[in-house]
Amino acid sequence: MEEMEFYDVKSKKKFKAKEYEIREKDVKGKPRYFAVTAAPKPGTHECWRVVGAVKAKELMAAAKK
Repeated sequence: MEEMEFYDVKSKKKFKAKEYEIREKDVKGKPRYFAVTAAPKPGTHECWRVVGAVKAKELMAAAKK
């Protein structure tokens, strides 16, 4: 997968990750897409980033290959 930049709210720092998964959630009745990865500090929490619908579908198609 391509590299994405995430923000860790707990440590208040940005970091880059190549390994993440795309998740879909319904927000106010509409589907929203998020890239989710583990925080840089092992085993603590997840970091979420909003991804546009078109980009999310491209990433999901690439992940299936």
